[in-house]
Amino acid sequence: MSKDKTLTDYRYKALDESGKQVSGTESAASTGAAHVALLARGLQPLEVSARKSLMKFEITQKKVPRKDLTNFTRQLAVFMRAGIPIMEALEVITEETQNKMLKVVLLEMVDSLRAGDTFAAAAAIHPEAFPNFYVGILESAELTGSLDIVLNQLADYIDRDTKARGKVSAALIYPSVVACMSVVTVVVLAVFVMPRFEVFFKSLNAKLPLMTRLLLTVTSFIGKDWYLELAFVIIVVGGFMSMRRSDKGRDILDSWILKLPVVGDLTETAIIERVCRVLASMLRAGVDLPRSMAVTAESANNAVYKKALEGVREAMMQGQGLSGPINLTELFPAAARQMFRVGEETGTLDQQLEVAAAYYNRELETKLERATALFEPAIIIFMGVVVGFVAVALISAMYGIYNQVQVG
Repeated sequence: MSKDKTLTDYRYKALDESGKQVSGTESAASTGAAHVALLARGLQPLEVSARKSLMKFEITQKKVPRKDLTNFTRQLAVFMRAGIPIMEALEVITEETQNKMLKVVLLEMVDSLRAGDTFAAAAAIHPEAFPNFYVGILESAELTGSLDIVLNQLADYIDRDTKARGKVSAALIYPSVVACMSVVTVVVLAVFVMPRFEVFFKSLNAKLPLMTRLLLTVTSFIGKDWYLELAFVIIVVGGFMSMRRSDKGRDILDSWILKLPVVGDLTETAIIERVCRVLASMLRAGVDLPRSMAVTAESANNAVYKKALEGVREAMMQGQGLSGPINLTELFPAAARQMFRVGEETGTLDQQLEVAAAYYNRELETKLERATALFEPAIIIFMGVVVGFVAVALISAMYGIYNQVQVG
C-alpha cells in the first residue's frame, strides 16, 4: 500500500503497433518508468506528462540546454566512428559533462543499457534531454546500423535550430529593452513626478485645463490604485497559464497568435521552417513517413498546426498521399506545397524539405529584421507622444495659472 502511494498518474500520447495515435493515463513512479511501461505494452511514446492539480503550478519545466545536447551528440558520434562501445563512450562522456542534469541522465542511460535496453529506449525515458524526433531518429539508426552518421546529422540539426532560436532572441533584445524603458518612464512619471505637480496645483487653487486634469487622473490611478493593476495582471497571467494547460484553451490561444498582425506571420514562418526541418531530418535518417509525421506534428508547438498535421497523417494512412492533404489544410504557403508535391512525386521528399527549411529560415530572418525595423520607431513614437502629452499638459497648466494670477 505504501508503494502505491508513490505512484503518479501520467497522461500520454503514443503510437500503437498499427501506427495509430492513442492516448490515456499510466500510473508510474516517474516519467521514465511510465515510458518503460508504455514500451512494454508495445506503444511508442510521443508525449508523457504528469497530471497536475490546479494547485500545482509549474511555471517552467527543466530541460537540458540544446547546446549541451549538441556537444554530447557530436562527442558520441566521434566515439561511434572510432569503434568504441556505446556504453564505454557514455561513461567517458559522463565524466567530462559539466551540466548536472545531463550527467544524471547519462548515468541513468548507462544503467538502462546494462539492463538490456537499446540506446533509443534508454533515451526515450528522458524527454527532459531528448526530444521526440531525436528518439525516433535513434530508433531508425540502430536498426540500420548507421548510428555514427545519424548522430552527426542530429547534431547539425540541433545546432541549426539553436542558431535560429538565437537569431530570434537577438532580434527581440533591443525592442524589448526599449519597451521596458518606456514602461519604466511612464511609471516614474506617474508615481514620482506627477504627484508633486498635483500637490503644487492644489496649493494654488487654480482651475486646470482639461488636458492637465486628464493627465492627473490617469497618473493618480496608476500611482494610488496599484493593487487593482496588480490584481488585473495576476488575473491575466493566471488565465493565460490556465488556458495553456488545457487543450481547448491552447487551441484558442494558438489560433489567436496566428491571426495577430506581424506576430502571426512570424509564428507561421517559424512553424513551417521547423516542420520542414524535423520531417527532413527524420526521413533522411530512415524513419518511416507515418512515424515521422506523428513526431513532426508534436514538434510544431502550435495546436492548430499539430491538429492539421495529425489529420494529414491519418489521410495519408488511408492512401490519400501527402501533398493533397497538406494542400487541404490551407496552412502552408504555395512554395511549401509545391515542394511537398515535387518531393512526393520524385521520391526526394527529404531533399525538397531541406531546401524548403533553408528557404523559410531565410524568410524568417528577413521578416524578423522588418518587424524589428517597424517596432523600434513605433516604440519611439509612442514615447514621444507620452512625453509630449505630459509636457503640453504641464505647460498649459502653468500658462493657465499665470493668466489667472495676472487677471487677479
